[in-house]
Amino acid sequence: MQITRHGAPQQTVGEPPMIGRTLPDFTVTAADGQPLTRAALNGQYTLISVVPDINTRVCSISTKNFNQAMEGFNTVGFYTVSTNTTDQQQDWCAAEDVHRIQLVSDAAGEFGTALGLLVPDNHTDARSVWVIDPAGKIVYRELVLEQTDEPDYDAALAYLEAHSH
Repeated sequence: MQITRHGAPQQTVGEPPMIGRTLPDFTVTAADGQPLTRAALNGQYTLISVVPDINTRVCSISTKNFNQAMEGFNTVGFYTVSTNTTDQQQDWCAAEDVHRIQLVSDAAGEFGTALGLLVPDNHTDARSVWVIDPAGKIVYRELVLEQTDEPDYDAALAYLEAHSH
């Protein structure tokens, strides 16, 4: 998939899966160092916000926005995935006072590769938002083609509002 960063074209390793497909298998690392797999997400609606680098402005803004929105969704899993290390993510959470959303590390690039989002040139995952249903199917996706743009928070949250209760 072609994306841009500040207007400059970049290429991801593949094409992201379509709505209706099962989320591909992957393993990322949770803050406690434990692996988190796709299978662990089954049983509830899950929103996955993918950001290229948690230590950049738009990534920080989007993670804080979704963290704040979580207040109204007690039965939904919320994750932010980035290729930052778990230490970098935890430092960011502490500095930004973010405690609800779970940041998970794709430092190995496995999630980005499985979903066709990894940009090999700079080892980041392309900004995107995914909603997965309790059976593990992709029911919502937003691929943000210009990486400096924010996602459409309202559309993702409206989808969850309509489907997760």
